[in-house]
Amino acid sequence: MNEVKSDYIPSRKTMALLPYKTLGDASLVIEHNGQFIVPKSPIQLIKKSCLVNHSTYDGRRDAVVHQTGFKRKTPIPINPGRNLYSFPTHSTTDPQCSWLFFHSIAKIKPASGLPNPQLRSIITFYNGQQIPMDISYHTLKKQMERTLACIFVFSSDGKEILETS
Repeated sequence: MNEVKSDYIPSRKTMALLPYKTLGDASLVIEHNGQFIVPKSPIQLIKKSCLVNHSTYDGRRDAVVHQTGFKRKTPIPINPGRNLYSFPTHSTTDPQCSWLFFHSIAKIKPASGLPNPQLRSIITFYNGQQIPMDISYHTLKKQMERTLACIFVFSSDGKEILETS
């Protein structure tokens, strides 16, 4: 059984926030050095992390939509100064929605040997840990690309390029 913590703020150690329905509206937090359960949903943890990092989730989301036009499954710059960006795997209202942290992902590949492989992917993190996801490789790849575009726009270099265009 995983340890249960009463609260959590996602950080650079965070790799993923997965829904953990066994305890109701809870999250399985996966960090570089372990995992544990928090009795709050992944979106609640993302929203709290935005607040701790001097903004609101809605403010961050609105800025991304304004700068990129990404209106669905919007990547969130939780703390651009610390290069902390996360993206949802599904609509944020979907109970299956997980949040993945861009800086921790080494690669994504389609799952093979699993039932219905075209609908599943394997995420490999930089620490070598792998997790299967019930989401297509294509969708995850697109989310990674959108997050990279978000990182570009929110970095100082990206702003300078946009301002001179």
